[in-house]
Amino acid sequence: MAALADVYLVRHGETEWTRSGQHTGLTDLPLTANGEQQARWLKERLRGLTFDKVFTSPLQRARRTCEIAGFGSGAEVLRDLLEWNYGDYEGKTRKEILALKPGWIVFRDGCPNGESPEQVGARADRVIAQVRQVNGPVALFSSGHFLRTLIARWLGLPVAGAGFFMLGTAALTIVGYDHNNLKEPMIRLLNETMGS
Repeated sequence: MAALADVYLVRHGETEWTRSGQHTGLTDLPLTANGEQQARWLKERLRGLTFDKVFTSPLQRARRTCEIAGFGSGAEVLRDLLEWNYGDYEGKTRKEILALKPGWIVFRDGCPNGESPEQVGARADRVIAQVRQVNGPVALFSSGHFLRTLIARWLGLPVAGAGFFMLGTAALTIVGYDHNNLKEPMIRLLNETMGS
């Protein structure tokens, strides 16, 4: 039996809003100079690796991270890799959102006029199904809340389980399988960043 391939999950580098703590869903912000430096670290970290498929969110912060990391020319844009649509909470900090809705947790409550946890979970499930059709290693370039959701769904957890994982900017996470068994999904590496 052929070995099941690992999936490399890459969160985009820093933007002005990741630095300020503002929720950045569909707002298409560029990387900061520091974000580009983080992407160069990813290029060194991933040097020598080859992927059968590379998929990226259509948003420029993910596409640029993918490009600087050395995988832009072969990457396919995949709309399901978009960040969570925060709707009314777009551009707001967690503190501002909690003032409007005390106790709010995105992975449980979703966003008014944006996406629900079920909708984002369904997108993550579609990405996972597509990745499992590829015979070799895959790299996915996307955003923090979406990738946390994907990790939870990879493990068979509900979307609310995404709250157990943290991903810094330009973080590398690797998911795969224990004992080469589809029924034993696992995390091989979580949240490796330039500063870790």
